[in-house]
Amino acid sequence: MIKAVLFDFRGVIINNDESLHEQLIAQILIEENLCPQPGEFQKICLGRSDRACLTDLLTRRGRVVSETYLLQLVKRKSQAYQQQLEKLELPLYPGLEDLIFQLSSRSLKLAIVSEAIRSEVELVLNSANMAECFTVIVAGDDITASKPKPDSYILAVEVLNQQCPGFNLQPSGV
Repeated sequence: MIKAVLFDFRGVIINNDESLHEQLIAQILIEENLCPQPGEFQKICLGRSDRACLTDLLTRRGRVVSETYLLQLVKRKSQAYQQQLEKLELPLYPGLEDLIFQLSSRSLKLAIVSEAIRSEVELVLNSANMAECFTVIVAGDDITASKPKPDSYILAVEVLNQQCPGFNLQPSGV
């Protein structure tokens, strides 16, 4: 019996925001006096956290950054993303809101598992009036291991089990 549904965020909840991320990562590189390379974002950053993306991009250019400085870069990028997103109509998938409300009305617990920063996820969910439908959000700022490692999904299952005693959810396929 299905008790919970775990959703990724980018590419599942929010659609077609890759070009905005690419633009903002390029801006961070330029601010760091580095040149973005054609195709680099797709090769290094797609499907990965901003933290992992920026770490790899900077390392490839011989930069060594402290954890504190890396977190500042991620925060700067996230703030710029949120400012840009507030100016746009949310690029949500057609039918998504109906699906979310149907699942939550059936007493299924819904969770977001994403590499995105929590404030980005919350902004979109609040703007789409879907925040109350999600019991758990595991975001990029909650984990250090990047997908495809299953750490974020395992954490989401653990949190769901804590919040819903008796659920006894077991991760599978990991």
